Amino acid sequence: MIELKNVKKSFGDKDIIKGVSMVMETGKCNLIIGTSGSGKTVLTKCMVGLFRPEEGEILYEGQDMLTMDKHEIKTLRQKIGMLFQGSALFDSMTVEQNIMFPLDMFSNMSYSEKKKRADEVLNRVNLKDAHNKYPAEISGGMKKRVGIARAIVLNPEYLFCDEPNSGLDPQTSLLIDQLIKEITEEYKMTTIVITHDMNSVMEIGDHIIYMYDGLKRWEGSNKDIIFSKDEMLNKFIFASQFLQDVKQMRMEEAEGKK
Repeated sequence: MIELKNVKKSFGDKDIIKGVSMVMETGKCNLIIGTSGSGKTVLTKCMVGLFRPEEGEILYEGQDMLTMDKHEIKTLRQKIGMLFQGSALFDSMTVEQNIMFPLDMFSNMSYSEKKKRADEVLNRVNLKDAHNKYPAEISGGMKKRVGIARAIVLNPEYLFCDEPNSGLDPQTSLLIDQLIKEITEEYKMTTIVITHDMNSVMEIGDHIIYMYDGLKRWEGSNKDIIFSKDEMLNKFIFASQFLQDVKQMRMEEAEGKK
């Protein structure tokens, strides 16, 4: 579990996060949604230690990250897996080498143990025959799955996903959503997903935080969100779904012209 208490973050004289409190629950997909500039990315960077808030507490299992020493921070970061928006794979490395990279950095495993662990996570994301391929040789959806495999290779307790469906078609997006949810429940992780994708919200949104202008404006589940009476949230939902529908329609039109 991750708990935030009255977190505030500014840049110069501009307040970005204005006193946010929330709990990210273990074994659930915790989604942070909101328009660009709402503060969700800055808040997440505070949670992983890339930014330091001026006020508040960020508690990992009750221990405040902001009071940890360097050794404690290093230990905590080894428990955090990251899935980046663009997958962030190393182009000069094979899929297997990309996945083994965190093991090279943070484990004392032998080479054979690293290969065995890489095999395990590749099998888990249904990429049994991709070991020797390079990122340029695989599809966008496969890159996302490699990114997930790399993110879980150290058996993290916490998984942060930044726009995991960015650039993917709706069918592949659904597969990535299902994989993230399955892994979250299987590994009993605390998973935080930043997304604009309303399909993801409805598919895996166990716990949803809606950010607006640096504040937590709404909180609930995907079963609650359609009954929201918050005007700004409803505008966000409609606009997001409208754009999704237009994108799908244009993709179908393009397919029909081929």
